[in-house]
Amino acid sequence: MAKLLDDAYLKPFEKAIRGRAEHAFARARELTCGRESLADWAQAHKFYGLHRTGEGWVFREWAPNATSMWLVGDFSGWKIDPRFELFRIPGTDTWGREFEAGLIKDGDNYRLEMRWEGGRGERIPAYARYVVQDPETHLFCARVWEPGKKFVWRHSPLPKRGDPEAAKRAAAFVPTIYEAHVGMGGEEERVHTYAEFRDSVLPRIKKAGYNTVQLMAIMEHPYYGSFGYHVSSFFAASSRFGTPDDLKSLIDTAHGMGLKVIMDLVHSHAVKNERDGLSLFDGTDYQYFHSGAKGWHTAWDSRCFDYGKTNVIHFLLSNCRFWLEEYRFDGYRFDGVTSMLFWNHGLGDAFTNYGMYFNGSMDDDAWCYLQMANRVIHEVDPEAITIAEDVSGMPGCAAPVDDCGIGFDFRMAMGEPDFWFRLAEKVRDDDWPMGGLFWELTNKRAEEKVVSYVESHDQALVGGKTFFFQLADAAIYWGMGKDQHGLEVERAIALHKMARLSTFALNGGAYLNFMGNEFGHPEWIDFPRQDNGWSYHHARRQWSLRDDPSLRFKALADFDETMLEELKTALRPRGRGRQLRAMKLLANEPDKVLAFIRGELLFVFNFNPVQSFTDYGIIVPPATKWRHLFDTDEERFGGQGRYEAGRTYEPFLVEDGPELVQQVKLYLPARTATVLKHAK
Repeated sequence: MAKLLDDAYLKPFEKAIRGRAEHAFARARELTCGRESLADWAQAHKFYGLHRTGEGWVFREWAPNATSMWLVGDFSGWKIDPRFELFRIPGTDTWGREFEAGLIKDGDNYRLEMRWEGGRGERIPAYARYVVQDPETHLFCARVWEPGKKFVWRHSPLPKRGDPEAAKRAAAFVPTIYEAHVGMGGEEERVHTYAEFRDSVLPRIKKAGYNTVQLMAIMEHPYYGSFGYHVSSFFAASSRFGTPDDLKSLIDTAHGMGLKVIMDLVHSHAVKNERDGLSLFDGTDYQYFHSGAKGWHTAWDSRCFDYGKTNVIHFLLSNCRFWLEEYRFDGYRFDGVTSMLFWNHGLGDAFTNYGMYFNGSMDDDAWCYLQMANRVIHEVDPEAITIAEDVSGMPGCAAPVDDCGIGFDFRMAMGEPDFWFRLAEKVRDDDWPMGGLFWELTNKRAEEKVVSYVESHDQALVGGKTFFFQLADAAIYWGMGKDQHGLEVERAIALHKMARLSTFALNGGAYLNFMGNEFGHPEWIDFPRQDNGWSYHHARRQWSLRDDPSLRFKALADFDETMLEELKTALRPRGRGRQLRAMKLLANEPDKVLAFIRGELLFVFNFNPVQSFTDYGIIVPPATKWRHLFDTDEERFGGQGRYEAGRTYEPFLVEDGPELVQQVKLYLPARTATVLKHAK
């Protein structure tokens, strides 16, 4: 693998790069005092919060500015009771108390009553494991969750730390990620549950050929419409979808199907709510967050963590470990990494030169935290997947820790969906750039792997559209019958498949699709809010469109399924996780033809909107013959069936200047793509 510092353009910044890495390792030694691993240190959740003991219960909370504190709940009649007063542990900023058996019971609801100089407030404990919302008052409170029978895992053994084979398995794994939201996972206009997702959606994901489920909105959040990105309780699985055991059952069932499950981890900011969040938790604005303006993300209307504080790092690193062990998630997509790394959150920056990463605009404490987070995660589970949502292209973001990188396994290729939507919305079909398309889909740093995708949930949020809806527009409502063949829909169906095939074929190590978009889900995503009359109409998935054989949505889904099935093995990395590099053979701008080879596969795209080509010559590396594998124009995929299925093409010699080269000649119908496999 290429190393970060092998990049000649980074040589002027080598000292800064090494300095950041050394700072992160020094900080880890400082935190652990050199007596234990960073992962073993990251266990604050086992100390703070409410825990069962042999004699009863113990509760602890970190609140430096508090002057008095009580647990208040069902067990106290929701009144301050001396029996539940907490006391500051001498010489610390921690409050706690032990309670005898019988005072607190499973299922009891509770919260904190806290006082400080000049004020008081109700608070949800920061390490609460289960938080529920009162249906009438809409206020949140913690709930004691200690089911009589411990959840029995059937398919999800705890990860083996130090497994020498784990790195090999991880390097050979190509995640095909199905990004999903449990609440909007069903077709009815309501919030759906973990159990419904387990029983109804997981089988769809498995059949569709994806191997990894990425769950959004798992960490508890007060406002459903935030899509889970304004987190209030970082150790609590959202109760609006069911109980903690329901989530465990979902994950365990997925593992039984051979699916990995990762979650969106939101450590980039926190909800500004005070009663049910961490803001002004102990009466100060600086306990968990930066003080003053630096502690506020004005664009997101939320709070920004202070990654330089030991207790904050302890909280967040422990959170990384908690979800891996308690719920047995297989990794994380870290939200908002760019926002974490830069003091201005990357807003308005184009990141056009390397100097922008080393000009003092970066929060070095955030860089340090992210590197330590990756160390903790990969120590706890050597096969865990970590993905950075970073739009800045930060050098080293997805480079190994030992190479002075942050240590993420993948970076989101966020320029790819921007590219596709810009083409679909603003560029005439005749002007789509073949060379630009290949460059955009292969543009990444040599040392990193990326998650490639046409669209995620981001593109279809209110004000946006799904990619298929962007292509078809209003024709989606009246032209999707199997017996209908309007020009708008024909174009949309053809380009939808070609965009996905080219993106998957050129993926930089992983591929992602948002729930339902594989079959061209219409319209946009909009959660219930005051402006839409609290409607769930756009916060659901219309699976009936995919299942209806009389509609052409099914053809799109069938193509996506075939694409993953035929290509997932062929594009797998070779020894030591080395990625197969794509070799561009042709990017003919006038003809709008793009051809490339990756591994044993030949991909040929004719993006020309009107012109088909007969006996189109493609110069190929020496080979015996090429066999047709599948194509976008097959009738089962909503095409016209103009390719000859299963045909074998014999290459022949032609003159190319002074040399003889091998060439295959293909029939290329307009707006189609074909995949051929090297037949040895």
